[in-house]
Amino acid sequence: MSAQVPGTVLAGLGCWLPPTVISNADLMSPQMDAFVRQRIGIARRHRISEGTATVHLATEAGARAIASAHTDYVDAVILATTTPDRLCPAGAPEVASRLGMTGIPAFDLNAGCSGFLYGCELARGLITGASADSVLVIGAESSSTMMNPADSSTAPIFGDGAGAAVLRRAAPQQVPTFGPTVWGSDGTLADAIAIPAGGSRQRAPAPGRGGEDMFLHMRGTEVLRNAVRRMSAAARQAARAAQWTLEDVDVLIAHQANAAIATALAASLAFPPDRMPSNIEHVGNTAAASVPILLAQAADRGALKPDQRVLMVAFGSGLSWAATTATWPRITPHVQPHL
Repeated sequence: MSAQVPGTVLAGLGCWLPPTVISNADLMSPQMDAFVRQRIGIARRHRISEGTATVHLATEAGARAIASAHTDYVDAVILATTTPDRLCPAGAPEVASRLGMTGIPAFDLNAGCSGFLYGCELARGLITGASADSVLVIGAESSSTMMNPADSSTAPIFGDGAGAAVLRRAAPQQVPTFGPTVWGSDGTLADAIAIPAGGSRQRAPAPGRGGEDMFLHMRGTEVLRNAVRRMSAAARQAARAAQWTLEDVDVLIAHQANAAIATALAASLAFPPDRMPSNIEHVGNTAAASVPILLAQAADRGALKPDQRVLMVAFGSGLSWAATTATWPRITPHVQPHL
């Protein structure tokens, strides 16, 4: 008779947003401000300051998640990001050392805006496979460093920040937090959200392009269409895998891409928008950090309550997508007091 597979619980949550706030008025004309507020849903976003980068954001959020979990140690660190400090080395080992845990396994993953949910699924694999009892999963982004200020299709959308969670092996008789994860990718659309230069395929910008290849390029209409289709399908499949119906779901936590995508996703799922917490107005699209920041803030303000059924879904570059369910635990997140 095989041993029962251990469950995984969410033990801690934290987030960190850099203190510099950039409003729409700082970036654009009043006419463009009105458009961005109405169509994209963003009024401001946070920006890192000179001398800080993704590792610093990740460390701040990670420290808060660890404090929320009432511990000072985890067995592994996973950093989900699309904006690493450097191409080499990975940032996660530095984050682990900054948190006082030099020596533990730590690695980065890049799954776009789906990165945090990908990281949680990998953490569950480490826990169920007995490689770790606890894992710190961080989504952190310094997106402002990858945006072309002259590109009105991307520059107003993205913000900087980090969110983190501690996942832990469930104790005997403890109800696991997470249900099955549905995830996937479509590399035929790899260039729909991409930074062309800087990697092994194209180390430097193409001549005559003025450095544009070093910045993010996005085909907005194509991204919107695929985001709604993929997130809708993944959300339905994750609910079904947990033996829930969508009517059973109390709260839907969706990646904060833009207001149009959120509205279309709610319509596709016939899900009440008032049960979909949102923070995009104040933080913008924070990519891999989006889901954990929203989780921490929603839990902090009481929008997530113990024993509620929560459905989480994300979509991003790759293209990638992921969805999972959670029975919300008793947890006190650590967020900045002014948020």
